[in-house]
Amino acid sequence: MATTDLKPKDHEIDPATGEYRVIAPGQTFKSVTEKIARIVLTPHTPLGWFALFGVGGAVATFLLVALTWLFLKGTGIWAISQPVAWGFAIINFVWWIGIGHAGTLISAILLLFKQSWRNSINRFAEAMTIFAVVCAGLFPLIHIGRPWLGYWLLPYPNTMNVWPQFRSPLLWDVFAVSTYATISVVFWYIGMVPDFGTMRDRADSKLAQYVYGLVSLGWRGSARHWMRYETASLLLAGLATPLVLSVHTVISFDFAVAVLPGWHTTIFPPYFVAGAIYSGFAMVLTLAIPLRKFYHLEGLVTDRHIDNMGKVMLATGFIVAYGYGMEVFMAWYSASHWESFMMWNRMFGPMGWSYWVLITCNLAIPLTTLWSRKLRTSIPYMFFISIVVNTGMWFERFVIVVTSLYRDFLPSSWGTYRATKWDYMTYVGTLGLFTALFLLFVRFLPMIPMSEIRMMLPGAKITPKKVAEAGD
Repeated sequence: MATTDLKPKDHEIDPATGEYRVIAPGQTFKSVTEKIARIVLTPHTPLGWFALFGVGGAVATFLLVALTWLFLKGTGIWAISQPVAWGFAIINFVWWIGIGHAGTLISAILLLFKQSWRNSINRFAEAMTIFAVVCAGLFPLIHIGRPWLGYWLLPYPNTMNVWPQFRSPLLWDVFAVSTYATISVVFWYIGMVPDFGTMRDRADSKLAQYVYGLVSLGWRGSARHWMRYETASLLLAGLATPLVLSVHTVISFDFAVAVLPGWHTTIFPPYFVAGAIYSGFAMVLTLAIPLRKFYHLEGLVTDRHIDNMGKVMLATGFIVAYGYGMEVFMAWYSASHWESFMMWNRMFGPMGWSYWVLITCNLAIPLTTLWSRKLRTSIPYMFFISIVVNTGMWFERFVIVVTSLYRDFLPSSWGTYRATKWDYMTYVGTLGLFTALFLLFVRFLPMIPMSEIRMMLPGAKITPKKVAEAGD
């Protein structure tokens, strides 16, 4: 296929949209295809990949050991007691679900708004969503105490007419998470179909050709295929967009429906959604920055992508800050002794240190520095900020759960909360599981959508036929 190479410049104005975009010098249809496909089709896996996968797999064994002991001994091995009946299980569940939100937002909402900068990061953001939901889905299953009876949560016909309790937040979680996971997997898979066709045509191994041919669903890049692909993408984006708002809203109802100071508040649904997007974009940065360095993808995941993600974090960070402020304001404005004591205890009680870690990581550091474009395009600093924000968002869930429970209405039942080694092993093990799954994705599937990137390249007039020919 004849293509027109780019002029030696590193940026341009898109004549169709007037949007500024960064392009690596000399980048053509074939160079994009070659660069992305080579990562997957190379017969020599980098040693660094094996090292990281070994670390992730080793850490994931903590989860296996912890779950084995949990099934043998019961949930008493965790630091759950009265009044803190919830602990690490619900904290980590909410944290992982929040991380998964950025993938759906990047894929669905930015697609509907025709934001072309999403194209370089949407694929691994979608993969991050699925693997985060896998980690999150473990916790409702294991914290019910009898995970082998988890199917009782499903409304299936049975002779005893024993139906799930539809007023239980646990059941709401099941419907929300299962729906979210289903749409995310379908959206992720449909988006990879054109790339699977390219991988099939470029693979040397007969096994690879067969596998990629099977999952490409007979893709040939015809006008009819492209029309159906784009229609399916828009429909799935329309279905997935409400999920960005609804899923974490339902998760927030786990707390908001309880008549408990610190939980019973109407600010929780938008507050949780903003926090989820905040932590989700931080995790995208945590993954994108090492990937672009390790695989030399600076021409595809550019400084502009890092800058835009920093802007989204800045915006959602201020929404989160508003939520924190409203919690303090309503504790005072409600004139409730219980609410005011809860907020004072959250700040200055025995576990007040966790609240100030939260404020430092989520507000003080990012919201005072992300205004600077110089810092937003500083790769080391943005990686540091991503770790800080994810740490802060974990502590946010810790503060909401623990500091609202350990000193309740009755002083005689006051207690404290100290996580056990099994709590920590379960949490750290999910981090290892997430890392191992993500590394498998990077090795065997195209982490950047070749078809979407090629359509952004200037030069010749781009048509579906030309994009298809570039994969030959």
